[in-house]
Amino acid sequence: MTKCLDVNISETSYFLARDQIQVWSQLGGSRYICAANVHVVMQAHDFKEYNNALNRADMVTPDGMPLVWMLRIKGIKNQHRVYGPTLMLKILEMAAQEQIPVGFYGADAFTLRMLVTRMKERYIGLRVTYAFSPPFHPIDEQESTKIIEDITRSGTRILFVGLGCPKQELWMAEYHGHIPAVMIGVGAAFDFHAGVKKQAPYLLQKIGLEWLFRLIQEPQRLWRRYLYNNPRFVFLAILDLLGLYK
Repeated sequence: MTKCLDVNISETSYFLARDQIQVWSQLGGSRYICAANVHVVMQAHDFKEYNNALNRADMVTPDGMPLVWMLRIKGIKNQHRVYGPTLMLKILEMAAQEQIPVGFYGADAFTLRMLVTRMKERYIGLRVTYAFSPPFHPIDEQESTKIIEDITRSGTRILFVGLGCPKQELWMAEYHGHIPAVMIGVGAAFDFHAGVKKQAPYLLQKIGLEWLFRLIQEPQRLWRRYLYNNPRFVFLAILDLLGLYK
């Protein structure tokens, strides 16, 4: 783990992460994995509860190129991006081959149906044992208990969580120790792989401009996030790299 603005980022790759998740899923128990980009790190900077949730995770992948660049400057020379939506596909491919039961928690009912259909078509033999679109209202204790019971009864060993930041990381931290599966927060991956939203072209992802593509796609929803977070991140990252961040 290497700290970037007080968030522990794992030194990993798609293959190392996939193989570790396979081992954890077969051992049983409850674990959770987060994918960190600039928005995630800035949320952690602003909110202690969220920072604690990230730093209790079993793995935090460098999901955004700015974090990859920071890790390289900090000495992890061969670090590459481990992007949540791509990691999700690699895990599903492995799960289909190894017959590991998977589940999906998040998105609206239509997106979830499309996602499950497309992933089963893409990965022949994939065992989807749980899929749930949670209600928009806060979940009460009775509903929470039922969710835990349903996931446990389903036999799901890898649970993809698509609730968006910061909700999905806080949700996984809350259910850690209660849900006997490897929970993986994958953000907008449900929308991308269901075909509901477009992903940024690979070149834009590689040069760290995926945020610009998403901003053009959803300006009303995202402009405040990027206008507020991106400049602050650059300033704080420079302080961090100079050893002045506190």
